[in-house]
Amino acid sequence: MKTSTDRLLKGAIGVLLGALVLVIYFSIHERVIGVGDRAPDFTITADDGHTVSRAGFEGKVLVLNFWATWCPPCVQEMPSLSAFQKTFAGAGVTVVGISVDQDERAYRAFLERMRPAFITARDPAARVNADYGTFMYPETYIIGRNGRVARKIVGKADWMDAGMTGYIRGLL
Repeated sequence: MKTSTDRLLKGAIGVLLGALVLVIYFSIHERVIGVGDRAPDFTITADDGHTVSRAGFEGKVLVLNFWATWCPPCVQEMPSLSAFQKTFAGAGVTVVGISVDQDERAYRAFLERMRPAFITARDPAARVNADYGTFMYPETYIIGRNGRVARKIVGKADWMDAGMTGYIRGLL
Protein backbone atom coordinates (compact mmCIF):
# COMPACT_ATOMS: atom_id res chain seq x y z
CA MET A 1 0.00 0.00 0.00
CA LYS A 2 2.89 2.32 0.81
CA THR A 3 4.35 1.77 -2.68
CA SER A 4 1.12 2.72 -4.47
CA THR A 5 0.75 5.82 -2.25
CA ASP A 6 4.36 6.79 -3.01
CA ARG A 7 3.74 6.39 -6.73
CA LEU A 8 0.54 8.39 -6.50
CA LEU A 9 2.32 11.21 -4.65
CA LYS A 10 5.22 11.20 -7.11
CA GLY A 11 2.76 11.32 -10.00
CA ALA A 12 0.84 14.19 -8.41
CA ILE A 13 4.08 16.10 -7.79
CA GLY A 14 5.09 15.54 -11.43
CA VAL A 15 1.75 16.85 -12.69
CA LEU A 16 1.97 19.89 -10.40
CA LEU A 17 5.53 20.65 -11.53
CA GLY A 18 4.45 20.40 -15.15
CA ALA A 19 1.55 22.77 -14.49
CA LEU A 20 3.89 25.18 -12.70
CA VAL A 21 6.29 25.20 -15.65
CA LEU A 22 3.42 25.96 -18.05
CA VAL A 23 2.10 28.77 -15.83
CA ILE A 24 5.56 30.34 -15.61
CA TYR A 25 6.13 29.97 -19.36
CA PHE A 26 2.84 31.58 -20.34
CA SER A 27 3.18 34.37 -17.79
CA ILE A 28 6.60 35.51 -19.06
CA HIS A 29 6.20 34.65 -22.72
CA GLU A 30 5.30 37.80 -24.64
CA ARG A 31 3.24 37.40 -27.73
CA VAL A 32 4.52 39.38 -30.67
CA ILE A 33 1.78 40.54 -33.01
CA GLY A 34 2.52 40.03 -36.69
CA VAL A 35 0.95 40.42 -40.10
CA GLY A 36 -2.42 38.68 -40.31
CA ASP A 37 -2.99 38.70 -36.55
CA ARG A 38 -6.02 40.40 -35.08
CA ALA A 39 -4.75 43.67 -33.61
CA PRO A 40 -5.19 43.72 -29.84
CA ASP A 41 -7.71 46.22 -28.59
CA PHE A 42 -6.50 49.03 -26.39
CA THR A 43 -7.99 52.04 -24.70
CA ILE A 44 -5.90 55.11 -23.98
CA THR A 45 -6.56 58.77 -23.31
CA ALA A 46 -5.21 60.94 -26.10
CA ASP A 47 -3.54 64.27 -25.40
CA ASP A 48 -6.70 66.08 -26.47
CA GLY A 49 -8.59 64.31 -23.65
CA HIS A 50 -10.56 61.93 -25.87
CA THR A 51 -10.53 58.20 -25.26
CA VAL A 52 -9.06 56.26 -28.17
CA SER A 53 -9.42 52.53 -28.75
CA ARG A 54 -8.49 50.21 -31.57
CA ALA A 55 -12.09 49.03 -31.78
CA GLY A 56 -13.14 52.61 -32.51
CA PHE A 57 -11.41 52.39 -35.88
CA GLU A 58 -13.22 49.32 -37.24
CA GLY A 59 -13.96 49.90 -40.91
CA LYS A 60 -11.05 52.34 -41.22
CA VAL A 61 -7.32 51.93 -41.64
CA LEU A 62 -5.42 52.60 -38.42
CA VAL A 63 -1.72 53.40 -38.44
CA LEU A 64 -0.55 52.70 -34.90
CA ASN A 65 2.91 54.13 -34.28
CA PHE A 66 4.92 53.47 -31.11
CA TRP A 67 7.60 56.10 -30.52
CA ALA A 68 9.57 58.13 -27.98
CA THR A 69 11.16 61.58 -27.87
CA TRP A 70 14.55 60.05 -27.01
CA CYS A 71 14.49 57.88 -30.16
CA PRO A 72 16.30 59.65 -33.07
CA PRO A 73 14.59 57.59 -35.83
CA CYS A 74 11.20 58.36 -34.24
CA VAL A 75 11.96 62.08 -34.34
CA GLN A 76 13.19 61.80 -37.94
CA GLU A 77 10.01 60.11 -39.19
CA MET A 78 7.61 62.48 -37.39
CA PRO A 79 7.38 65.10 -40.22
CA SER A 80 6.55 62.50 -42.89
CA LEU A 81 4.05 60.79 -40.57
CA SER A 82 2.34 64.17 -40.02
CA ALA A 83 2.26 64.84 -43.77
CA PHE A 84 0.87 61.34 -44.30
CA GLN A 85 -1.96 61.99 -41.82
CA LYS A 86 -2.82 65.27 -43.53
CA THR A 87 -2.87 63.54 -46.92
CA PHE A 88 -5.11 60.65 -45.83
CA ALA A 89 -7.25 62.38 -43.17
CA GLY A 90 -10.37 62.42 -45.32
CA ALA A 91 -9.84 58.97 -46.81
CA GLY A 92 -10.57 56.83 -43.76
CA VAL A 93 -7.00 56.55 -42.46
CA THR A 94 -6.07 57.64 -38.94
CA VAL A 95 -2.61 57.79 -37.39
CA VAL A 96 -2.33 57.26 -33.64
CA GLY A 97 1.08 57.79 -32.10
CA ILE A 98 1.67 56.29 -28.67
CA SER A 99 4.75 57.50 -26.85
CA VAL A 100 6.45 55.48 -24.13
CA ASP A 101 8.14 58.58 -22.68
CA GLN A 102 8.53 58.54 -18.91
CA ASP A 103 9.32 62.24 -18.70
CA GLU A 104 6.05 64.10 -19.27
CA ARG A 105 7.74 67.52 -19.49
CA ALA A 106 10.08 66.36 -22.25
CA TYR A 107 7.14 64.77 -24.05
CA ARG A 108 4.99 67.93 -23.85
CA ALA A 109 7.89 70.15 -24.96
CA PHE A 110 8.51 67.85 -27.91
CA LEU A 111 4.85 67.96 -28.98
CA GLU A 112 4.83 71.74 -28.65
CA ARG A 113 7.89 71.97 -30.89
CA MET A 114 6.89 69.35 -33.49
CA ARG A 115 3.09 69.81 -33.51
CA PRO A 116 2.23 66.41 -35.02
CA ALA A 117 -0.89 66.33 -37.20
CA PHE A 118 -2.05 63.03 -35.76
CA ILE A 119 -3.56 61.75 -32.51
CA THR A 120 -0.95 61.37 -29.78
CA ALA A 121 -1.02 59.73 -26.38
CA ARG A 122 1.57 58.97 -23.73
CA ASP A 123 1.77 55.51 -22.18
CA PRO A 124 4.70 55.64 -19.73
CA ALA A 125 3.81 52.20 -18.35
CA ALA A 126 4.13 50.85 -21.92
CA ARG A 127 0.99 48.76 -21.53
CA VAL A 128 -0.26 49.12 -25.10
CA ASN A 129 3.07 48.36 -26.73
CA ALA A 130 3.45 45.32 -24.45
CA ASP A 131 0.14 43.98 -25.78
CA TYR A 132 1.61 44.25 -29.28
CA GLY A 133 4.99 42.80 -28.29
CA THR A 134 6.75 46.00 -29.32
CA PHE A 135 10.22 46.56 -27.95
CA MET A 136 11.93 48.57 -30.70
CA TYR A 137 11.13 52.14 -31.68
CA PRO A 138 9.69 53.33 -33.88
CA GLU A 139 7.45 50.39 -34.62
CA THR A 140 4.28 50.82 -36.61
CA TYR A 141 1.30 48.57 -37.26
CA ILE A 142 -0.92 49.25 -40.24
CA ILE A 143 -4.24 47.79 -39.20
CA GLY A 144 -6.71 47.15 -41.97
CA ARG A 145 -10.42 47.90 -41.95
CA ASN A 146 -11.04 44.33 -40.76
CA GLY A 147 -9.01 44.87 -37.55
CA ARG A 148 -6.11 42.69 -38.68
CA VAL A 149 -2.48 43.74 -39.00
CA ALA A 150 -1.85 44.31 -42.69
CA ARG A 151 1.75 45.41 -42.30
CA LYS A 152 4.29 45.84 -39.52
CA ILE A 153 7.16 48.27 -39.88
CA VAL A 154 10.13 48.15 -37.52
CA GLY A 155 12.25 51.28 -37.80
CA LYS A 156 11.57 54.63 -39.40
CA ALA A 157 9.65 54.91 -42.61
CA ASP A 158 9.16 57.58 -45.23
CA TRP A 159 5.40 57.81 -45.02
CA MET A 160 5.13 59.97 -48.11
CA ASP A 161 7.09 57.54 -50.29
CA ALA A 162 5.09 56.58 -53.39
CA GLY A 163 5.30 52.90 -52.45
CA MET A 164 3.86 53.57 -49.01
CA THR A 165 1.06 55.85 -50.16
CA GLY A 166 0.20 53.41 -52.94
CA TYR A 167 0.08 50.56 -50.43
CA ILE A 168 -2.30 52.52 -48.20
CA ARG A 169 -4.53 53.43 -51.15
CA GLY A 170 -4.74 49.72 -51.92
CA LEU A 171 -6.13 49.07 -48.42
CA LEU A 172 -8.93 51.60 -48.83
